[in-house]
Amino acid sequence: MVGLEEDLLKVGAIKFGDFVLTSGKRSTYYVDIKEAATDPHLLKNIASEFSTMIRSKKIAGMELGAVPLVVATALQLSVPYIIVRKERSHGTMSLLVGKLEKGEEIDVIEDVVTTGNSVLKAVQTLRENGAIVKRAFCVVDREEGGSELLRENGIELKPIIKISQVRGFRR
Repeated sequence: MVGLEEDLLKVGAIKFGDFVLTSGKRSTYYVDIKEAATDPHLLKNIASEFSTMIRSKKIAGMELGAVPLVVATALQLSVPYIIVRKERSHGTMSLLVGKLEKGEEIDVIEDVVTTGNSVLKAVQTLRENGAIVKRAFCVVDREEGGSELLRENGIELKPIIKISQVRGFRR
């Protein structure tokens, strides 16, 4: 989606420079969808785009980055959602926030996919609790192996934007 790509560049969600990623790898660019999601216009556009792609009657996403995307998309589609926690050491100890029925098909939303490990962890948690997950969606695919890892685990990744499509991008 060309308009969304331009919006992400305009608000500085795609930055060029020298960055250290969560994985510890160095990169010449950084994609910050969390910051972009604080802009209501941009968040609404992202949710609208996801709304045309989602096929399940329930969606899920890993805390923190996916939460505003999941909430906005759930509101747009009028579907329930689940938040997948990274860890839980108090209260009910549940890694899931929201109702999940065994055998229920769920689409997963993520902000940025690099290696695919975060999405895979969320999917594994959902599957361990009885969900059927076949698809994941992201705003930006950094095209660094995430799609392949997810495919190997029975998950099709569908990005709104691939980093190679972004104006000014080069590895």
